[in-house]
Amino acid sequence: MPPIPKNAVGARFTGWGRALPPKVLTNHDLEAMVETSDQWIRERTGIERRHVGGTTAGLSIQSGRLALAMANVDPLDIDALVLATTTPDRTVPATSATVQLGLGLKCGAFDVNAACSGFVYATVVAHGLIAMGSRKVLLIGTDTLSRVTDWDDRNTAVLFADGSGAAVLEATDGPGQLLAWDLDSDGSAEELLFCDIGGTIFMEGREVFRRAVRIMVDSAEKSMAVAGVGADDIALIVPHQANIRIISAACDRLGIPMARAAVCISETGNTSSASIPLALFDAADGGRVSPGDLVLLVGFGAGMTAASAVIRWGN
Repeated sequence: MPPIPKNAVGARFTGWGRALPPKVLTNHDLEAMVETSDQWIRERTGIERRHVGGTTAGLSIQSGRLALAMANVDPLDIDALVLATTTPDRTVPATSATVQLGLGLKCGAFDVNAACSGFVYATVVAHGLIAMGSRKVLLIGTDTLSRVTDWDDRNTAVLFADGSGAAVLEATDGPGQLLAWDLDSDGSAEELLFCDIGGTIFMEGREVFRRAVRIMVDSAEKSMAVAGVGADDIALIVPHQANIRIISAACDRLGIPMARAAVCISETGNTSSASIPLALFDAADGGRVSPGDLVLLVGFGAGMTAASAVIRWGN
């Protein structure tokens, strides 16, 4: 993607929040549901437990409220709401309308569906709104994949879960946090991972694995090249939490040690659009990033989409 214009208005995260349904489904719980085992799931996915339940709007309102409180921003001061989700509560209207009402916002609101790349797509869109004059944007990534999971399919039932992550993005004087970004899509891979309206998720696991690593690495390298940074400069990589083996393979090809990866998949499973913000803000709350650190967000998803962004943490 092209470099960010030097005169573009910059932005930064000023608050964030996370939300997970209270119901926890462990690997041992799944042993009673499908032909699988705790050891098999851990070895092949890195997942130990996942949260299921709730609605996309409900979880979004929870995480959004926390983000607004942390940023100390009045809901009426938000200029736009961007909700990344692949599991809207209704076909029409956009789930962002329900979230807007629940949070007491008075602004434009819309959904972005780029599957598991959705939060990075929405992050780029939100920065674009800031560059065009918005001052404060609420950015949320939420999915409730348990509603579209076939719980009799041992290959997918062990993977998917529900969750939400939100952030307030505010315009800032001088350079903003976003140094470079890349958005990509390969429609020829659409049939590898999809869910028809009224259906459940279908996935060609091996081929998705093979393509996912390649498309994640390609997108990340493009963003780092535009930012003028290398693997050694990245303090933290925040990959989509799809599978620990995919994360490990992508980090290995990028030359970034796993010790510098934000990983929460063991506790959350694959939450699609919520995956990257859950991992990012878990790392931030855990003190793993400091002002000035370079953070690489990178994901892939059905479509097959890919997205990455290099941000400089803090002001």
